[in-house]
Amino acid sequence: MGIFKTRKNKEFSYTPRYYKGEGNPFKIKHMFDDNRKTIHKANLKTKIKNAWEDYKSSTDKNSNKRFLYILLVLILLFLIFIEFDLTIFLPKN
Repeated sequence: MGIFKTRKNKEFSYTPRYYKGEGNPFKIKHMFDDNRKTIHKANLKTKIKNAWEDYKSSTDKNSNKRFLYILLVLILLFLIFIEFDLTIFLPKN
């Protein structure tokens, strides 16, 4: 009778009409899987090393400068938020 058996899902051999690519068209894959090294499982040291290499190999130098400017502004805002005495960076008259 099959009281304790679970029902098996139906399987269909559907192929898309206009698909002419290779592999499974229904496989969900990230857009940058083939180009990045930081998505694979590794220990923390390897992940940081790979991320730094990706950052250094970036061809867009304007984005690197923009990132540094944003980082400096965020650090400055953090120091102001915790009420850090910024006068130690100013020269004495």
